[in-house]
Amino acid sequence: MSTTINRPFGYLKDYRCNINVSNTSSRVKYLLNYVLSYNKLSPFYTYFVMSLSLHFEPNTYSEVVKHDCWRKTIQCEISALESNQTWETNFLPKDKTIIGCIWVFKIKYKTDETVERYKARLMAKGYTQIEGIDYHEIFSPVAKIYYYKVLLSLASIYN
Repeated sequence: MSTTINRPFGYLKDYRCNINVSNTSSRVKYLLNYVLSYNKLSPFYTYFVMSLSLHFEPNTYSEVVKHDCWRKTIQCEISALESNQTWETNFLPKDKTIIGCIWVFKIKYKTDETVERYKARLMAKGYTQIEGIDYHEIFSPVAKIYYYKVLLSLASIYN
């Protein structure tokens, strides 16, 4: 049996353990605490940085179905799309192709770094469209508050 005393390496003294490693997803390969030093961060921000590896944003539907929070988010998004009458069901003409869609998932955080909500959006795969075949216009106007501010400032300048 060796008489060597086991001590942590000197360069590891700057690193801390993750707060709750048991809750991490199997999808997170490299936790932040293995590559990041927390010495110069405030305790509040340190907790936030370490908690980032506890949550994950799924990329596939098979990952989504494992978690209730993401399934509920999808149901809310689908019901919102249906209540806004976003689409209508029609038969596809023979000379047209279907444009697919994809789910995009994000986690929104509050200012105190806790999870505010899980967000899911159903997006059309616009990169599969061909100009003149799948669409005819490439511009869709969107009213933003910035445009109203500019319009009101011009109106006040020119009476």
